[in-house]
Amino acid sequence: MGALERNNVHVSGNGPPMVFVHGFGCDQNMWRLLAPHFAKDHQVVLLDLVGSGKSDLAAYDREKYATLDGHAQDICEVLEVLNLSGAVFVGHSVSAMIGLLAGLKRPQRLRAHVMVGPSPSYINDGDYVGGFQRSDIEELLETMEANYLGWSSTMAPAIMGAPDQPELAVELTNSFCRTDPDIARHFARVTFLSDLRQELPKLHQPTLILQCSDDMIAPVAVGEYMRRHIPQSTLKIIKNVGHCPHLSSPSASVDAIESFLHGL
Repeated sequence: MGALERNNVHVSGNGPPMVFVHGFGCDQNMWRLLAPHFAKDHQVVLLDLVGSGKSDLAAYDREKYATLDGHAQDICEVLEVLNLSGAVFVGHSVSAMIGLLAGLKRPQRLRAHVMVGPSPSYINDGDYVGGFQRSDIEELLETMEANYLGWSSTMAPAIMGAPDQPELAVELTNSFCRTDPDIARHFARVTFLSDLRQELPKLHQPTLILQCSDDMIAPVAVGEYMRRHIPQSTLKIIKNVGHCPHLSSPSASVDAIESFLHGL
């Protein structure tokens, strides 16, 4: 199976390329409120990480995906098959870090990054505020191991936030529950225990860090840290509760991304 089939790649629109990649427990449908807007003036590439959505689940290799580098390699393969150069990578949550790794591997393929709710490390470490203690993450992972569906039903609404849009919490819960539990547990462990802080200064492509004013997964302090450590970065805070502004605050997200693109 080729890279495009493996990652369930869909391409639309014409113009400078933009690649949109979803976060944990989600799929490319999570970009439905943003992608059509950008497809008016860009070639928009949507895909599912292996193990998510309609990707080839048989391609999920625990050894390959034991680090985020495995997914970054997949992104590089998709970029090469499509022969993209100078693309803007839009990654949500963990995929912002996957995009960073892909950008370091193939700088000629990616010219800029939009990181939506990113975090290089979720665990507090000395002066670094990641938002969680190590014990918090271990407890979260243990709960997922014991009762993944129960964890999904509890955590998805908290992650989504957007208290005035309860239908979004239902959508995210359903998305989590559709994900293969074994793959989700493995990917969660890789995601929440990853630490890519040392990679941030290596990224020399223009980067928009887009974070919410109230996000339990990626607090503002994380965005401020990333702004200090990615050389050509800009931090934009959207007034929004939750971790998914592309769903709960799409207009503000579009405005921020458009402003960034115009400045490239």
